[in-house]
Parts: sequence; structure tokens; C-alpha cells
Amino acid sequence: MAGEKANPEGSQPTHPNAKQDEEGVWRDDNGQPLRVSASDLERFTYCPMSWHLAATGTKGKSAEIEQGIQDHQAIHASITELQTHQLRVRRNLLIWRWWFGVSVVLLIDTVAFRGLDDSNFDIEQFSRLLAAWAVSCLVVGMAAVFVPWRSFVGFKSTYPELGQGEEDDLPVEPVFEPRGFTGGWMEGGFLEAATFMGAIVLSLHAMALRFASNKEQASYVLAVTTIVWTLAASYRLQRALISNNEAQILAAQNNLSSETKIAYSDDEESSSLLIDESTGLRGRPDQIVIIDSEFIPVEQKTGRVPKKPHDSHVMQALAYAALVETTTSRAPPYALLRYGPDNLHQIEWDDASKTKLFDGVRAIQSAMAQGGAHRNHERPGKCKNCSRRYACDQRLV
Repeated sequence: MAGEKANPEGSQPTHPNAKQDEEGVWRDDNGQPLRVSASDLERFTYCPMSWHLAATGTKGKSAEIEQGIQDHQAIHASITELQTHQLRVRRNLLIWRWWFGVSVVLLIDTVAFRGLDDSNFDIEQFSRLLAAWAVSCLVVGMAAVFVPWRSFVGFKSTYPELGQGEEDDLPVEPVFEPRGFTGGWMEGGFLEAATFMGAIVLSLHAMALRFASNKEQASYVLAVTTIVWTLAASYRLQRALISNNEAQILAAQNNLSSETKIAYSDDEESSSLLIDESTGLRGRPDQIVIIDSEFIPVEQKTGRVPKKPHDSHVMQALAYAALVETTTSRAPPYALLRYGPDNLHQIEWDDASKTKLFDGVRAIQSAMAQGGAHRNHERPGKCKNCSRRYACDQRLV
């Protein structure tokens, strides 16, 4: 190629002491694989000289880069807001269900009190009994919250969705189970919630009966309490509907379903770095979404929309698919590559893709250990659009 003629020896190695193991992975003096990021794969596939310049400290300079940074920050902000609204929907719907259940119980009791026989029912005594019962439920619920009783009876948290890593190091939230939750009334916190809701229902009944001298007054007080509680539940439902509407708008802007769960969004500061310790591959996908119970990495590309996905962008998306598989112990069926708001591509994650990706990783590691990176094309337009062309002695224009 023209690059080989201009510079037969190519670039100098950055890790000359690295050794290749039996699996083809290049390792440093400490036995650690040479680090290759998903961005390295993107740059190397675009042009090995562009990658080498970046690896040796040459920063890209172009208006497109600055605009791309701003666009990615805007996308992250939008995704974060979508997550917030989705959380509000779930939270308000959960509260609404509980509160609506309380309203139903109160309504049933209102009707029941209307049919009571006053001669066989001591309202004041019964209200005291309900108050004592409410206090007992409250005490039991608080004790269950503050006392680690699950560990005493042998329950242990498991993470079947993730398969590896310490809890604090897990970069991806489980699909069906939040952290620390293993399912069931005894393990998931439902027992505590039930005791607190029981305390609320019983105390409401006790207060209603305390101020009623007969069954008509008792049923009237319970009816008023039912109406007030129903209004409170309706407010929670309204908040859920408002948040759901906002979530739908944001999801449409990001070409997602409002039901799509966002497990990860990269802000380059607080988001976790995904690492494959066996190959040295690492990176931060723009997002990881949950589609059909599968973790799907998403790579967002700003700027001009190409007729078909660039090979360099495909390689970057494959890197994220590999990192998701390593992190979750579940292979995603594909990665998503998105250009602009309406151009979305599925990049299949199969055996051929895995071979292509890890051949690319080893090629970069070989260039780090042995040198030899050089321009691999004769396309003036490609050089012209390279953000590091100002420092490249192999550029065509």
C-alpha cells in the first residue's frame, strides 16, 4: 500500500517489552494484557496512523470533535432524564397500587359497618384493639427494617443476571432483580412494606371508630376517610401518568420505546469502565438498554449520516458487545449503532464478529509491542477528515 511505501517500518513500538502468550494476547512485564479500548479499535480501523498518533499523545483537532462532545453530553442528559421519569412512573404506580388497596379495604369496611348490629358491637373497645394491632405492626415493621433478620435465617443475596464481580463493582443493574434482592416476600422487602401498610390501615380504622358513637357515625367517618385516601391515590396516579408522558417524549427522541429500561449511560465521570481482564479490552458504551430481557449496548454517532455503517464504528460497537458479554456472562444477540435520531443499525454479535473483533485487538497489541502502524489507504478524503492529519507525516493531502 501507499503507506507501506512511504514508511516501510511504520511506527515505533510503545511497549517493546511485551510478550505474546499462547492465545495470541500480548502481555506486559507484569503479565497483564496490553490495554485496548473500544476507541482504539475505532481509530485503528479508520487508520492505524491515526490510532498511533492518538496513542502517543496527539489530540484530535476539529470542529466536529467539539460538536460531537456537546452532542454526546446532550444525549446523556436526555437518557438520564428518561431514566428519572421511568423511575418516577414505577415509584408512583407502586404507591398508587398500595394506596388504592387501602381505599378498597376502607370501602368494604364502610359497607360492613352499616350492617352491624349495635347491640353486639362495642365500637370503643374495638377501636382500642385496632390501635394496639396497628402499633404492633409498626413495631414489627421497624424491627424488620433495622435488624438483619434475613442473615439470621440463612437468606443470601444472589446476582443471577450478572454472574461475576463484587456488588459495588457491578456496572450493570440486573434485569429482573434490584441489587440486594433475591425474590419472594421473605427476601425482597415486601414483608416490611406489608406490615407498614397494615399499620396504616388499622390506625385509620381505629381513628375512625374512636370518634364514632354508633355504627352510622362509624360508617360515615370511614366513608370520608375512603374518599380522602382515594383522592391521595388519584394524585399518585396522576403523577405517574405525567412522568410516563415525559418518558414517552424522551424515548421517542432517542429512538427507544418508553418501556425500554436503561441499565447504563456513559458520562465519562461516574459510569463504570467495562473491562475484559483476559484480553485487555475495555470501554464505556454510550448506553446499555434492556430489550427482551437482554443487555444491548448502544453506540451513538453524531454528525453526518453515512449510507451504511462505517467499519470503524462497527468495530467499536462489537467491542461493546464483547464487554457486555464479559460483564454480564450473557451474550447480547446484537449491538446497536445509531446515527442521528432516525438511523439505527443492528450489528450482529456472532462467531464471525467475535473473530473479527479479537483479530483487531491482537493487531493493535502487536502494533504496541512491535510497532509498524502506518497509513493503510489511498483515500485523500479520508485523510482530509482525519482530526490528527496536522501531525501526520503520511497524510495524502
